[in-house]
Amino acid sequence: MDLEAEIRALQLDSAEENNGVIISEDQNSDRVEKLDKAEEDLTDKVRESAPVPDEQQASEDHDQELLHPVHNPAKAKEKAAQEKAAKEEAEEEAEANKKRHLNVVFIGHVDAGKSTIGGQILFLSGQVDDRQIQKYEKEAKEKSRESWYMAYIMDTNEEERAKGKTVEVGRAHFETASTRFTILDAPGHKSYVPNMISGASQADIGVLVISARKGEFETGYERGGQTREHVQLAKTLGVSKLVVVVNKMDDPTVNWSKVRYDEIEQKMVPFLKSSGYNTKKDVIFLPISGLMGVNIDKKMDPNVCPWFSGPSFFEVLDSIEVPPRDPNGPFRMPIIDKFKDMGTVVMGKVESGSIREGDSLLIMPNKEHVKVVAIYCDEDKVKRAGPGENLRVRITGIEDEDILSGFVLSSTVTPVPAVTEFVAQLQILELLDNAIFTAGYKAILHIHAVVEECEIIELISQIDMKTRKPMKKKILFVKNGAAVVCRIQVTNSICVEKFTDFPQLGRFTLRTEGKTVAVGKVTALSGASSSA
Repeated sequence: MDLEAEIRALQLDSAEENNGVIISEDQNSDRVEKLDKAEEDLTDKVRESAPVPDEQQASEDHDQELLHPVHNPAKAKEKAAQEKAAKEEAEEEAEANKKRHLNVVFIGHVDAGKSTIGGQILFLSGQVDDRQIQKYEKEAKEKSRESWYMAYIMDTNEEERAKGKTVEVGRAHFETASTRFTILDAPGHKSYVPNMISGASQADIGVLVISARKGEFETGYERGGQTREHVQLAKTLGVSKLVVVVNKMDDPTVNWSKVRYDEIEQKMVPFLKSSGYNTKKDVIFLPISGLMGVNIDKKMDPNVCPWFSGPSFFEVLDSIEVPPRDPNGPFRMPIIDKFKDMGTVVMGKVESGSIREGDSLLIMPNKEHVKVVAIYCDEDKVKRAGPGENLRVRITGIEDEDILSGFVLSSTVTPVPAVTEFVAQLQILELLDNAIFTAGYKAILHIHAVVEECEIIELISQIDMKTRKPMKKKILFVKNGAAVVCRIQVTNSICVEKFTDFPQLGRFTLRTEGKTVAVGKVTALSGASSSA
């Protein structure tokens, strides 16, 4: 028991005893003595615990600091710096622990069910609620298109809904246990291939959707069908991993038939190999039903399809390994879109390096110095972002009308080269009307987000398809199926890199009159201007 409590107890005792009881003088003096002694002990104790003058001063300083924080500017500054460092460290840790991010592009022939699968994924991963789905069902019924309601989640504009065709590249986000995904729903119709190219150029994984319905697979696969062109474009645009989903397996003409599934796989494998895919390592086949949501988020029920025991679509996406990008490399973000929103905002995917709020960067090829004001990843504002992320970046120092798609936000120390001419290795796929490919040939060049008219100004050498080495013989023209090294010229300055340095900014396609005629990679830059 402490001294104060003891004194209180003694006082209470004395009060009780005094209550109607006469106390003798001796008893009283004993009691007073006890009280005095207790008080002395208490005083000693207080004195012992009292701080020595230096400590007292320090304590007063601390109190003063709490009352008036700016009392000592140096201390306050140091404290603020420590707090800021701790906060940044916590943010960096949170960033490091963030799930990996991948872009998935849905490609394939028109009507194979790409938008429906995209919509189903969003529904199954909880991004769209039942009420919204009911609204879409009602809307689709009114248009006598009952089976299109899932596609409405991805196809948001009226033209797309009325025709049942995707035009723009739809974007949406979902997450699995270990990965954040951005879905890019590319158009399948041949008129919108340029839009599909811009979608695929941002993708890490391709999902090739094939319809198993009788007649639909054949239409998409035969010459002129979009299945072939999309696969070749996807490979050229750097989509190294392909998940081939055989959709509409629940259709009455198919009814989960193993024979039909195997037939499609046997036809597709040789074609995928000829397009440059390693079918053992980089391609996975899956049977699914996009409309019914079978084998998408959960493994296949053996009662539905007894012959398939493989993983579900989500499990496949989770397990895919993509080559890492360099977070410490020179910063590169091709701009795919720009708009005004409290300043200039540019959109794109970071292909290399990292970006932080407050960074000074360069917009190439017009060499404009800009400052990063804010960074948005998906819908969230972030302080920094690494490679592979789709960002919206608010910048100052340039007006949005001075920016075009295909410009590149790049680091000031090692800017991206800007050229009007480069040397490339080309693979000729299919020239229109058996035309010959020679100097003077004009086409539309698609490289990352750039779409420019170009001209072949010199054929340097033909490549032997067997040895993959240039032939010595001088050439004036080549035909379908040939591989050639040539010099290409564009009217306006564009940002490109050698394929060996930055594959994402060094691979391209050439198209003429709505058809892909050749695919290629940049091997040398001539007259590059990258000085800031």
